[in-house]
Amino acid sequence: MKYTYILSLLLLSTFCYGQQVQKPQNGIFLLKNGKIQTFDQGQIEADVLIMEGRIKEIHNDISHPGAQVIDCTNHIIYPGMIDGGTRLGLSEVGSISLTQDHGEIGSYAPHLDALTAINPSSVNIPVTRVNGVTTSLAVPSRGRFPGTAALIDLHGYTPEQMYAGFKGVVLNFPSTGRRGSWDRRSDEDIQKADKKAKKELNDFWKQAELRQGILAHPDADAADYNPQLDALVDVLNKDRTLMLEVNRKSDILNALSWIRDKDINVIFTGVSEGYLVTDSLTHYNIDVITGPVLSNPGRSSDRYDVAYANAAVMQKAGIKVALRTNESENVRNLPFNAGFAATYGMGYIEALKAVTINSAEIFGIDKDYGSVETGKIANLFVADGDPFETKTKIKYLFIKGWNIPMESRHTLLYDEYLKRSPGIE
Repeated sequence: MKYTYILSLLLLSTFCYGQQVQKPQNGIFLLKNGKIQTFDQGQIEADVLIMEGRIKEIHNDISHPGAQVIDCTNHIIYPGMIDGGTRLGLSEVGSISLTQDHGEIGSYAPHLDALTAINPSSVNIPVTRVNGVTTSLAVPSRGRFPGTAALIDLHGYTPEQMYAGFKGVVLNFPSTGRRGSWDRRSDEDIQKADKKAKKELNDFWKQAELRQGILAHPDADAADYNPQLDALVDVLNKDRTLMLEVNRKSDILNALSWIRDKDINVIFTGVSEGYLVTDSLTHYNIDVITGPVLSNPGRSSDRYDVAYANAAVMQKAGIKVALRTNESENVRNLPFNAGFAATYGMGYIEALKAVTINSAEIFGIDKDYGSVETGKIANLFVADGDPFETKTKIKYLFIKGWNIPMESRHTLLYDEYLKRSPGIE
């Protein structure tokens, strides 16, 4: 009886909360009198017509019968930002394990698909998107092969509706050295652990290569069901990208040596010490997703601004760089990560590219995402200034052509207590 009562209260609160939230609108929208932020022409004055989820036309003085006209005077139209690595939708309350779906039991589980665990009703999603982040990569964690990451748009009732067209198998590359100041292992124990981890990785990879050969045989239909290895076969066949998480300088060099003779599509993620090995990353033409930028130095001997400047050093060396927050609740801070990267050497346009078109190109979805161009999916937002500055206000937000209300748990609480009744005596 007690549990029935609690469930009733939860359902009632959900219903009441749902009554307060405006619904996204679908239709034909005409953004008038605004400026479009481009990467090579600055801000250009033009109207934007949104139809059927896409940018139908960009031109001066567009008119369309039946379109809902949105006045963007003194505002700028930006492409929606893409976070290259988060736990958004996979994690709700950090202190409650039942709400954590980004890690599973077992170290070798590349077949576990993060998309199936996405919670479209996460309260963190509206909080994130009202800051201009329209798309994020949901990344599983824990273990050597924790699963397959999935790119999602931050609007939809089901994970399938949210899927944005990219999946990548995650590999946490074996790390040498100590795990932190609390790591009291001897040097000998560290070397043994590193040797064991690399042997296990190589053995598993060889099994996948053997599986690839079996599935290529004419009688492959008789092969045993093995989703664990089949996920890596997709990587070996270049049907899926390997997302290799690596950070320390020595580990980055080891990872480059490990992939040198492998004909696969690979993205390096993390790469917090990439600034120390730019020549090697450039030589192997490795795309990088780095971050968080808002982070502390990894070594006591590092400058205070190492994490802030890392992305810029790699970008200036000719490496294609995208940014991530690696967060659950604070993915909304992606624009501020980009702002620090811009200030510490990257510059405004390159930082904007690092959270828009660069991410889209790295994920292979730049035909549809990453910029405000005719024919692309209408993921964009309208703001009154620089989105990397906290004072900037975002007025309108579109995801897949849907006009998303600028509401979140934060705005609802603000409105509730701003006009609270009864007030404080």
